[in-house]
Amino acid sequence: MPTILIETQIHAPAETCFDLMRDIRIHTETTMETDEKAIAGVTEGMIGLGQTVTFEGRHFGMRQRLTVCVTEFERPVLFVDEMTEGKFRSFKHIHEFVQVRGGTLMRDRLIWKSPFGILGRLVDELLLKRHLRNLVTARNLRLKQLAERRPA
Repeated sequence: MPTILIETQIHAPAETCFDLMRDIRIHTETTMETDEKAIAGVTEGMIGLGQTVTFEGRHFGMRQRLTVCVTEFERPVLFVDEMTEGKFRSFKHIHEFVQVRGGTLMRDRLIWKSPFGILGRLVDELLLKRHLRNLVTARNLRLKQLAERRPA
């Protein structure tokens, strides 16, 4: 299964980074290029263990929906969300927050399986890996700016 690991150094406490990452309003604000909106489940506030959210956004020129459930939750070090409905065969996003000198190392690990066999794997390599990496990296940079502006 394809996997992407993205690490972002943030000069803010892990608690701040953790809470910003699970805040639905912040999610929609930091994914403006795909016009993400929470349309079902937890649509405002912070998502927690066992809760779901459905996001709708524009990817590759089409409106797409993805419903995820938070399956693991240990504030402020880890939460995992996994797809329950969407275009992927499976999709898992592991969010880790490691307290380091001067702040937090935020790790995003995305693991997925695309439909359509070999054609899906080809799309993964040609388009999807880059799209997901760019999407999460841009979101994390915006989140970093928000976290570093907050008082410690």
